[in-house]
Amino acid sequence: MDTNHLERALRVIPMGRKNYLFCWSELGAEQLGILQSLMVTCRLQGVNPYHYLVDVLQRVALHPARDVIDLTPRLWKQKYNQNRLVSDVKILTSQH
Repeated sequence: MDTNHLERALRVIPMGRKNYLFCWSELGAEQLGILQSLMVTCRLQGVNPYHYLVDVLQRVALHPARDVIDLTPRLWKQKYNQNRLVSDVKILTSQH
């Protein structure tokens, strides 16, 4: 058994070291680490991180705390990916 797939997925984290200078505090750096770990987990599960975050950030306020495990990327993919919530914000694209 090897962890090559994990090492490849986490390679983006060391590449952002200069960005960590702008976290302003240890708490900010910790929050960034959590977010990056969550995004890597999404990729490993085959979940689009943008779709996941848009859905979960809308769903979390009404979701029962006892069922928070359902909002992890693996279980979210099984339960909510087909009927995910979408943002009402339009992404502007330049049309040239």
